[in-house]
Amino acid sequence: MTVPANRAALLEAMTQNFARLEAELSSISPAEAQHSGMEGHARDTVISVNDLVAYLCGWGELVLKWVELRDQGLEPDFPETGYKWNELGALAQKFYRDQQGLDLPDRLERLKTNHARLVALVDHLDDDALYGRCWYNQWSLGRMIQFNTASPYANARARIRKWKKAKAAA
Repeated sequence: MTVPANRAALLEAMTQNFARLEAELSSISPAEAQHSGMEGHARDTVISVNDLVAYLCGWGELVLKWVELRDQGLEPDFPETGYKWNELGALAQKFYRDQQGLDLPDRLERLKTNHARLVALVDHLDDDALYGRCWYNQWSLGRMIQFNTASPYANARARIRKWKKAKAAA
């Protein structure tokens, strides 16, 4: 899929990639989702499907936080307060901890809610607001949303498929 350059393409990428991810996740039991076995987001770490879902939620929630802060006239700490862009592995660990007590169904519900809020945000904006200007450094708001929704959804699906194949071969 090409990189979205307008609102319609972004919505399509978000929706399609989320649907594919959701279909992949639907075949995983809550018990299976707890077992580590897939490459983590930090070097030399191993995560579970539960952690992967927490990671997706974490980034989606950050996007909403950034937008809400900007709407209030405030400047967000990018990527998150207490973290720099070169500390994304540590930020991933924070996302895992933030949802530590939640099982897969609860995490999936949180992810679905987050995705719906992000789709509503994009649906509410026009092409100019999404792609007409730089929103963070050289990146437009649409690109920042895509970096943290459609692309990670596709990446997560690929990780899950790889994990499933490795489990089947074991």
